[in-house]
Amino acid sequence: MALLVVRLRGTVNVPYWAVTTLKNLYLNKRFSATLVPETSDYLGMLRKISPWVAWSKADREIVKTLIENRAKNKNPRSDSLSKSRNSKDYMGIDELVEVLVNDKIKFSEQNNVKPWFSLNPPKGGFKKSTKRQFSDGGTLGSNKDLLEIVKKMI
Repeated sequence: MALLVVRLRGTVNVPYWAVTTLKNLYLNKRFSATLVPETSDYLGMLRKISPWVAWSKADREIVKTLIENRAKNKNPRSDSLSKSRNSKDYMGIDELVEVLVNDKIKFSEQNNVKPWFSLNPPKGGFKKSTKRQFSDGGTLGSNKDLLEIVKKMI
């Protein structure tokens, strides 16, 4: 399964090592999101930057909505969002979503789609603190409720 990662904290007073890790994950600004595979390498990176991001397992509905509404083309002249570097053509968004959710390819390997989504602040605001971890009653870190928050941010 793929992980949906959302940056919830800003850019002020972030140490250089965390900035580097956030940039490697394409989370350069607040309320940006990306999809990463669920591997030990990525989980280590997420634990390292957990004071700035929240993550959860992505489901098909959220990924499809994000790609339809928030995906940005690298080449604005082409209409195809679903061509990959490895020259496999996907028939549509549904097939692309299926491949992304099942970790068959990385989202950053898509040739025509930027590897991040720009989200809005959530309608109605956050119900829990964005300065504390999920285990302490906040929203940061491994968060089961993140999908509901992302639905409000699209």
